[in-house]
Amino acid sequence: MALEIQIAKKLPDFTLDVSFSAGNGPLAILGPSGSGKTMLLRCVAGLERADQGRVALDGRTLTDFERRIHIPARQRRVGLLFQHYALFPHRTVAENIAFGLAHLPREKRTHRLAELLERMHLTGLAQRYPREISGGEQQRAALARALAIDPEALLLDEPLSALDTHLRSQVEALLQETFAGYQRPALLVTHNIEEAYRLGQQLLVLSRGRVAAFGAKEEIFRHPPTLEVARLTGCKNFSRARTISDHVVEATDWGCQLRVAQALPRPAAHVGIRAHHIDFVESSAKAAPEDNVFPCWLARSSETPFRITLYLHLHRPPEAGGEAHLQAEVFKEKWQLFRERPLPWHVRLSPESLFLLPE
Repeated sequence: MALEIQIAKKLPDFTLDVSFSAGNGPLAILGPSGSGKTMLLRCVAGLERADQGRVALDGRTLTDFERRIHIPARQRRVGLLFQHYALFPHRTVAENIAFGLAHLPREKRTHRLAELLERMHLTGLAQRYPREISGGEQQRAALARALAIDPEALLLDEPLSALDTHLRSQVEALLQETFAGYQRPALLVTHNIEEAYRLGQQLLVLSRGRVAAFGAKEEIFRHPPTLEVARLTGCKNFSRARTISDHVVEATDWGCQLRVAQALPRPAAHVGIRAHHIDFVESSAKAAPEDNVFPCWLARSSETPFRITLYLHLHRPPEAGGEAHLQAEVFKEKWQLFRERPLPWHVRLSPESLFLLPE
């Protein structure tokens, strides 16, 4: 089954203009706030009309501007999970879930409701109202309602954004379980990079209404096609680059030459490396030039419960107020192993971890 989307819609600051096809399984749509992610879902769901284009699900046309086709949302067999749940406050949990099942015979409706209540761990809450249950329980009820009609496609708009850390972990596990048993197209909108990677089989990066990247998530993170996509997927380390030879570039902002494993695009405008790919090694004394090992000094650091971000200055100690060249992320256990070592430390920028970006 495939969800084919080719639409354009003018928004206040830009035009949403996308074309892609989503197969079975979850596709994470990653982008900053205001990039058109929610509007894309609303157009697919039939809650908004595109100005141009076509939407088709398993060969069934849902929207076709030229043919003046616009199937109403309730007839699309598409399940939509809103960012803030949108449960009916005057209906119980059971009544919310069963809202789209009125067309079924009573016995089938009752069976389907019981199945979803059990699956979403809501059996004991069926007669409560949304105001009487927690945020995580409301999210599970909203997901059950989206799944109740046995949709041919599932659309989820920032499903974890309104939850605290503990509930987010629980609902994320439930979503993973749901996706494992739902072999149909599912679009998951998020601005959280790690969430997109954990939940999506494929990744679409959206920027100001345009598809900046689309494909296997591993490939997009490993070889982002543009500087913009690298930034949107969380990379912090970039330098302008000048080609020296087939596998050597000069990182002009870092003041060094680098051996790279990737074939050089012509020309290579930037070189980058992700913070967690920077290795700390014992010394550069025995390192060959192709090892990309350089001395570094700690400019500053920032701490989270489990990781340390180290801001590093290459080649010489940083001047007061000077900018760091690189950000490296390490787990605290590793940080404890070398934090007391005398400076300079030495970092290795593995040729396999470096990526090159064209103009």
